[in-house]
Amino acid sequence: MKDIANFLFEVGMLQKTPRSGYQFLGSGCESVAEHILRTIYIGYTLCQLDRQADEHRVLKICLVHDLPEARTGDMNYVNKKYVAVNEKKAVEELTETLFFGGDIASAIFEFNEKKTREARIAHDADQLALIIQLKEYGDLGNKYSQEWISFAVKRLCTEDAKKLAESILKTDSSAWWFKDKGDWWINGKNNKEA
Repeated sequence: MKDIANFLFEVGMLQKTPRSGYQFLGSGCESVAEHILRTIYIGYTLCQLDRQADEHRVLKICLVHDLPEARTGDMNYVNKKYVAVNEKKAVEELTETLFFGGDIASAIFEFNEKKTREARIAHDADQLALIIQLKEYGDLGNKYSQEWISFAVKRLCTEDAKKLAESILKTDSSAWWFKDKGDWWINGKNNKEA
């Protein structure tokens, strides 16, 4: 049980690990844990669009795909030009003491190889999480986000993800909550209270 406790403390490090690319974008911040959460929801959604996918496997891959970053930190594209991360070693060391470690390692390596339908869906969920966040920052005025989005869209693998990205880019990120611009926004009361 001590090894499991250590693993769960390590998972907590993802909450404290910032996604490092935003320093180059000039706005925004997100922890690796926050990114993983959105990636899981997107993976779930993509599985609803592709009923042939193994939903359980996709969600597992989404859950653990960035787990090594608890040890390596998040390396953005600029960092990767200069620093080589030994992710394989990080995965081996974080999983070697866990009786379920092989399952975690298998999911991470499957994600990295992108050979299975499930890995491609998880990869797309990862990229769509970035695209959504960049769209939010663009809607708030970041002039660089659109260029970053164009590269992320090119990394998408599945047709469903490409169609979803197209819809995301056409949708105002505040439309889900600010679409009914009526009396409530003036008086603070819904129609039933009147």
